[in-house]
Amino acid sequence: MSDEEDAVPAVKKSRVFYGSLEEKERERLSSEMASSAMSGSDAVKAGIEAGNINISSGETLEMEERVSERQQEALAEFERRRRARQITVSTDDAEVKAGLRALGEPITLFGEGPADRRERLRSVLSVVGPDALKKSRKDEERAKRSQDECQQTWYHEGSISLRDARLWLAKYSLPRAMRRLEAARAQRDVAEATRTIRQQELHKSLRNLNNFCSQIGDDRPISFCHFSPDSKMLATASWSGLCKLWSVPDCNLIRTLRGHNTNVGAVVFRPQAGVYLDQSDVSLASCAADGSVKLWNLKSDEPVADIEGHSERVSRVSWHPSGRFLGTTCYDNSWRLWDLEVQEEILHQEGHSKGVHDLHFHPDGSLAATGGLDAFGRVWDLRTGRCVVFLEGHLKEIYSLHFSPNGYHLATGSGDNTCKVWELRNRKCLYTVPAHQNLLSAVRFQPTDGHFLLTGAYDNTAKVWSHPGWTPLKTLAGHEGKVRTQGSDWSIWMLLLIGGDGSGMLMCRLFVSR
Repeated sequence: MSDEEDAVPAVKKSRVFYGSLEEKERERLSSEMASSAMSGSDAVKAGIEAGNINISSGETLEMEERVSERQQEALAEFERRRRARQITVSTDDAEVKAGLRALGEPITLFGEGPADRRERLRSVLSVVGPDALKKSRKDEERAKRSQDECQQTWYHEGSISLRDARLWLAKYSLPRAMRRLEAARAQRDVAEATRTIRQQELHKSLRNLNNFCSQIGDDRPISFCHFSPDSKMLATASWSGLCKLWSVPDCNLIRTLRGHNTNVGAVVFRPQAGVYLDQSDVSLASCAADGSVKLWNLKSDEPVADIEGHSERVSRVSWHPSGRFLGTTCYDNSWRLWDLEVQEEILHQEGHSKGVHDLHFHPDGSLAATGGLDAFGRVWDLRTGRCVVFLEGHLKEIYSLHFSPNGYHLATGSGDNTCKVWELRNRKCLYTVPAHQNLLSAVRFQPTDGHFLLTGAYDNTAKVWSHPGWTPLKTLAGHEGKVRTQGSDWSIWMLLLIGGDGSGMLMCRLFVSR
């Protein structure tokens, strides 16, 4: 076989077309993008739900609004400066400081001078307005006026009976004052040597004052004592609610007065009791811590009358020298005057900022002195109703006061351990007696001539002082407890002290006053 015969003819094979690679790639990329978009949207949704992605609502801030606000602030500042230029400010630096103080601003700043201070006041007024300073000053004046009204003595509107009583008091007191002045002139005519000798003898006798007797007065501390006008009886008041009458000088119990249910603050004899009054007439008055005031005679153990009208504690009762009027002091910051002839309260006088503790009438009957827990004393003219003397000087409460028989000296005892003697003619403190080491509970002048003064205190002692001169003459000791409030009194010839230790009374004979 030949070579040509051996060659096999080639057959053309068919081709398989798989498509364009570009289209495939485009399809693949598009599918990948679609899948990535689906996964991205899911992630965004998850972020929004978790709060990690915030989507804006599309609101925008207009720049014109902010620009308008700035313009308004600038215009307001220009207007304020214009008002500041029109405000007139005083050139007196003191007035500028007062204006700043009234507006509640600092009076001065560090490194600030008067001119700077004026500009600061002007700037403040331009903001709050110039009327603010006037309003502040009006408020200050109103507050000051209100404070003055609170400190002003208040006078109640009186009744017809009060007017009649004032006229009666004027007619009663003027003749007594005239007789007192005549006696003072007669005493002035006595030779100086004679007066000196009498005074030396008196002081010598007082220095020899000795204990006369001691008596158990009650189971509870005795709070008050008072001699009868004839010095034959003694009345005592106790914290047990009992009042007792004792004979003098043997100290025998005469009668027990029962009527109070609580601590009795005071019991006092009527000026004419046992001398001109009958035993069935009202001869004593007493008061207690429950506000009760009772009247007694010398025949019965029961009270003959009750005086009602006090809402709080009544600390003291005091008879007017005429015996017609009775004064009471109350812890409602007032004292009252009762007319026993018309049987009514004719005067309800306020004037103290705290409770009124003690009351005493002038020997002429024209004045009344009150001492209060506000540390002030007042002297009232009963004929006009006005406060004529204001006693200011004690540091603590006034617990006792007493007029001298000379008519122009008044002694006050206070919780500041001192006794002050006041000169009523010039309304000043004449002398301060450093009397005791504790609270003064009682001060008493000698009732006849006033030549010496007795003071009792919570240091368990009482002292006798010369008047005038205020030298200590005798210290009376012996109590184991406090010498109680007002627990001291003089008779014509005897001195009595009472203590708060429950031991009752300590009596000392006064030889020279017989």
